Amino acid sequence: MKLFISRMILGLCLLSAPFIFAQNLKSQFQVKGNCEMCKERIETAAKKAGAKAARYSIDSQTLTLETENQTSADNILKKVAEAGHDNERFKASDETYEALPGCCHYERNLQLSNTNTAIQKSKSEHEFYVKGNCASCKARIEKAAKDAGANSAEWSAETQTVVLDFDNTKTSADTILKKIADVGHDNEKYTSDDSVYNNLPACCLYDRTVALGEKGANVHFEEDKKVASHKNDSSSEAQNEGSYEKKIEEVKLSVSKASTSLNKKEAGLVFNIDKKELLKAACCNLSESFETNATVDVSFSNAVTGTKQLKMLGLDQKYTSLTKELLPEIRGLASAYGLSFIPGRWIESIQLTKGGSTVTNGYESITGQINTELLKNAKTPETSLNLFADFNGRAEANITSVSPINEKWSQTFLLHGNGTFGNTDMNNDGFLDRPKGTQINAAYLLNYNDLEKSGFGSHFGINFVKDNRTAGQTDFDKRLAQDKQSPYGVGIDISRFQVWNKTGYVFKGKPYQSLGWMNQYVYHQQDSFFGLRNYSGKQNTFYSNLIFESIIGNTNHKYKAGASFMYDGYDETYLNTPYKRNEIVPGAFAEYTLTGLKYTLVAGARVDFHNLAGTQFTPRLNFKYDFTPQTILRLSAGRGFRTASVFAENQQYFASNRTIQIIQNGGDIYGLKPEIAWNYGASLQQEFKIFGRKSSIVADFFRTDFQDQVMVDLDRSPQQLVFYNLEGKSFANSLQVQWDFIPLKNFEVKVAYKYYDVQADYLDGRREIPFMAKNRGFVNLAYNTNKSEKGGFWSFDTTLNWVGKQRLPDTSGNPSEFQLPGYSKSYAILNAQISRNFNKKLRAYLGGENLTSYYQKNAIVDFKNPFGNYFDGGMIYAPIMKANFYVGLDVTF
Repeated sequence: MKLFISRMILGLCLLSAPFIFAQNLKSQFQVKGNCEMCKERIETAAKKAGAKAARYSIDSQTLTLETENQTSADNILKKVAEAGHDNERFKASDETYEALPGCCHYERNLQLSNTNTAIQKSKSEHEFYVKGNCASCKARIEKAAKDAGANSAEWSAETQTVVLDFDNTKTSADTILKKIADVGHDNEKYTSDDSVYNNLPACCLYDRTVALGEKGANVHFEEDKKVASHKNDSSSEAQNEGSYEKKIEEVKLSVSKASTSLNKKEAGLVFNIDKKELLKAACCNLSESFETNATVDVSFSNAVTGTKQLKMLGLDQKYTSLTKELLPEIRGLASAYGLSFIPGRWIESIQLTKGGSTVTNGYESITGQINTELLKNAKTPETSLNLFADFNGRAEANITSVSPINEKWSQTFLLHGNGTFGNTDMNNDGFLDRPKGTQINAAYLLNYNDLEKSGFGSHFGINFVKDNRTAGQTDFDKRLAQDKQSPYGVGIDISRFQVWNKTGYVFKGKPYQSLGWMNQYVYHQQDSFFGLRNYSGKQNTFYSNLIFESIIGNTNHKYKAGASFMYDGYDETYLNTPYKRNEIVPGAFAEYTLTGLKYTLVAGARVDFHNLAGTQFTPRLNFKYDFTPQTILRLSAGRGFRTASVFAENQQYFASNRTIQIIQNGGDIYGLKPEIAWNYGASLQQEFKIFGRKSSIVADFFRTDFQDQVMVDLDRSPQQLVFYNLEGKSFANSLQVQWDFIPLKNFEVKVAYKYYDVQADYLDGRREIPFMAKNRGFVNLAYNTNKSEKGGFWSFDTTLNWVGKQRLPDTSGNPSEFQLPGYSKSYAILNAQISRNFNKKLRAYLGGENLTSYYQKNAIVDFKNPFGNYFDGGMIYAPIMKANFYVGLDVTF
């Protein structure tokens, strides 16, 4: 089966070769319409006029055409107008328009609305759609407009519009927009030649298949918005050319970016999470960044480590590739605590991929990838201060400063400090519900961007973390050694240093061709004790990845190829036993992307030569098909492998009486073999309108099949933690359905249901994986008031998580008073936050976590005798703290 899938992926790459020389011309135009009848009429008229393919979007009011040389866009648009639909070049006759069915009577005067920004324009100003990506695009577009005679030009990447001021006696809108198209930027009147577009720098290659308004912005058409007026005076030149000059009588421009959006361009299931989403909850670090997201399950922090863990597709965090700046980040010795080393206020955005990710980022992804991008983009200097405190003794402060040095250089300073000082013991068992301690975290980023002139760009970063935690019984004194006192204690001391660089070069005259090189060094040290047990470890990691990207024939056929190198040096000691190993992994990879009018195929494979795990072949495939712009199907399949760090990844079980046993199986990593799994997935995305507003449903199913797995067996005996290789089957089925809709203005609702079936063959038979609920429910409500004249507004956010029953480890070997039930009870957790933005520079917020005050009773087994045979602090399946409240303040200078 696995060999068949590998051959299938390779075969798809070869079968796509005949498409290489296809030269269909794609273009996009504004066409007015209202409903599905309009859509059918427009597409039929376009195809009858000679279009090879035609796709009309009601939401964006655009018609995407695929034509051949013998058919002109003017002929097609003329036929569309004759069918009754105004467009950017021709206007339908009044008789034809009136003859349309009533539901097809669109508004013939174009009006754009925006709840956030009122832009007052003079009568000489004109606004047009122009496509672009970045600051280089902005400079090129504005320069072209001025060269064509505009007095001034201001282009916005966010709204994809250019505002022009010009004298009609000296130039015209057509002349200016034609000049802009001549330098490579499609606009509402002219489409740039493919040769010009392909010669743009790589950072400027916008998506020509996506309608304007879909690149992170929702543009709404409304009738009764009156803010400012300006008329577009028709020039004699435009009239002579027979073009239809669009008159905008009343304009209010509205752009609302979704805080979490599903990337419609990607072949894989990729969610973009921005800073707006992170502000909905007490996002103090990365582990708390997914509280308002249904895709990732966040486990509840236990009293030993004090950190939360993530789960995706029904499997533990270790099976998800966690990267920062696309570099390996949370793995190895950082597995238990690494999520707390990325402060929430440092995060600019998060990209979350479900299922197999690209082979260019490595071999470890099995259930998906979560990539974090740090703050590093600002047009003007900006410094922010964040202060946070909860009502149980936790406080933190963040200072972030992002500033341009000159046109090419910019820098970012990031500083974080936190401390937990109170003795929190809400269940009165004598143990801290969360560790006390402090963390100091500092980073510096330096960016160089000269892609426009020299083709070079580079990013440098350095980060240092010092983290100390103390847990255990409330009267434990960390100044005394454990063997000198009777209270049970846990101490964790971590130092982490990392430095990285990413450098890219875009070949002159070949903007589609680039070379990138990423390098990173990480040093991680942990010294810790759990009662009378000691665990320490050091990890040195060096990672390098070289990627070459280009095209085959045209930009519909892209490929990446490269080589990577990973070195991990581990030096661990548990009790008095040392465990040392060096992992050396050179590898090579290739990936091909085929883009059509309605489909995208990404097929890749890599081979890695692991000195301990042997040669590993990793194929991955992602396919997307757009039945319509609102109905998208995605399929994926792929393989991943990893080496398990059994001690570092299971520290939550160290605070117990369990002895650790490793049943070796001839492998070279703790005597165990590596973990290998296949993941398959399918998803369907459907967008539609309800309550007159955009709504979407996403349903996805993923299955993970393990070929090899390191089993963590908590059931063999309540006094043992046993590791061994899988003998038999292990699988995880994951089904999720999520509905996002907007019932009222400024009111967003997300509802999701998830079903998991996760089972494995242990040594004594097949069982469900413990601590994994089969059924989960999720509801998130978010409401913002309208902005005041000074920019102030209120935000209200609440999230309800329902968790079904979970199988608990077998404790039948304990005395009855220390036994756990076979399954936990289901429960619900409610979080909420209210924030007030006084203006763009000042924000205050108040929130609460676990407002239902549900908590796990008897969270620690035999807590009265922590050095006895039955003591176990790792059986956590629910919150152990009751309701907790917090306050915070954000100030921007």
